[in-house]
Amino acid sequence: MNLTPRVLVSAATRASLAARVGSAATLLALEDVADDATQAVHAAFISRDITGLSTKTRLLPALQACYRVLRRSPQLAWVHTHSAGVDRPIYAELMARGVAVSTSSGANAEVVAQTALGAVLALSRRFPQLLAAQRERRWAPLVAGPLPPDLAGQTAVLLGWGPIAQRLQPLLALLGLHVVVVRSSAMSAGPGIETVPFGALDQVLPRADWLLLACPLTAQTRGRIDAAALARLPAGAHLVNVARGEIVVEADLVAALQRGRLAGAFLDVFETEPLSETSPLWALPGVMLTPHAAGHAAGNAARTADIFIDNLQRWTRGEPLRNAVA
Repeated sequence: MNLTPRVLVSAATRASLAARVGSAATLLALEDVADDATQAVHAAFISRDITGLSTKTRLLPALQACYRVLRRSPQLAWVHTHSAGVDRPIYAELMARGVAVSTSSGANAEVVAQTALGAVLALSRRFPQLLAAQRERRWAPLVAGPLPPDLAGQTAVLLGWGPIAQRLQPLLALLGLHVVVVRSSAMSAGPGIETVPFGALDQVLPRADWLLLACPLTAQTRGRIDAAALARLPAGAHLVNVARGEIVVEADLVAALQRGRLAGAFLDVFETEPLSETSPLWALPGVMLTPHAAGHAAGNAARTADIFIDNLQRWTRGEPLRNAVA
């Protein structure tokens, strides 16, 4: 750019990254410009502290203020987000204006993969039932009933092949699980990894002792795990969703769990967040719920900042952005 670009960030981000940015850009703190209609920006970094506890359906003040600045900035050319997904409506709106959008995909992949692995271990060892017995001060040894099957030799169908899935697959394999990767293309996920294209998902579901969702929300994946898909899973299968809630038809999942068709589920994401207090999912046995927290870790801020700084340098040089959204 011929002029020094003005980049919208949080006050905390400006304080922590100003020295690294130097003279490459002028960092404007959201807190200083949110209510100043004369201030427009060329770029923005939507960091975790701006999003805060907002969801797609409930926008808190900081995120609302950020969106106002973006919408009133006619020279806005690029927005970087701390998240890996861009299924919030604002991103489609910005891209329709010709604004480039990039993500922090990969920054929390290790953390989410660890969460999914923990979910498999916890469900396979029946932690939900054991913890329920603990709360009731009830001695309930597993040997009193049908014993949990060994993980080794079971099959995990992994939907998606992004950074999370790529980290999760070898962890599952270390436990002795056979992993079938379902990805958007027919290209192999790697030597020795069984891989099928997305269109073949129904063919592999009957083999899935574990169905793990680690894919983005797209027109193709929205509502894909419905009653028909769940019915193709073998009786006693488990579902782990660390992707997006809208990939699963929640009412169909509740029905499958209530009928005992599924042995259990780990759900970090939901069709509507926060999850309603009246949802049956809260009390179903064999179900573990977390509040969209699978990717949260202390190191994420530094990793997303590194990606933003790299992209800022690329953007000011006119180079292709890392994790650019097509």
